[in-house]
Amino acid sequence: MSLSHDFIAFACNKGVLRFGEFKTKAGRLSPYFFNAGLFDDGASLARLCDFYAEAILAANMGYDMLFGPAYKGIPLAAGTAIALAGRGRNLPFCFNRKEAKDHGEGGTLIGAKLAGRVLILDDVISAGTSIRESVDIIRAAGATPAGVVIALDRQERGTSELSAVQEVEKSYGMPVVAVATLTDLIGYLRGHAELERNLDAVTRYRENHGVA
Repeated sequence: MSLSHDFIAFACNKGVLRFGEFKTKAGRLSPYFFNAGLFDDGASLARLCDFYAEAILAANMGYDMLFGPAYKGIPLAAGTAIALAGRGRNLPFCFNRKEAKDHGEGGTLIGAKLAGRVLILDDVISAGTSIRESVDIIRAAGATPAGVVIALDRQERGTSELSAVQEVEKSYGMPVVAVATLTDLIGYLRGHAELERNLDAVTRYRENHGVA
């Protein structure tokens, strides 16, 4: 089985990937919803970060450290650093806090100093706001944003004819790696009788809002 296939099965079994009718940030009615916040125990977070680590290693990108934007990126960066260390790739990691601390060491960054080529870890890319803020933080520290790793690429149009992921790639000149995509999800639905009833709705949604 492929990494994406195994990840979608895991997300469905955990109830992180659900089917029905959900309103997206863009105001669209989506037949599926992905809520990474429901990876909410030690075992599921560890497995999620294993998927991130495998996707990073398979992508063969150049990177020196990990950055997790507050808040969902924080456990992703820490957990993926642990998963990569277990695979022989020990990396520093850093994350930000939303409000600057006015005591102790102060500042908005926690962890290793941002330096070199930095991978940004997040759950999904919707409007790209979190990525834009992360890029600004990394560049302000004198480091270089090297890429983004997300769990699911919805492959739907952003503010243009490009997808939100493609807009990030074009704007910042860096790759976005997804553990799984909408195309992977559709392929998974076709092979599972208990979920196949959702296939028509998901396929129609891609035809209406998706990108090639």
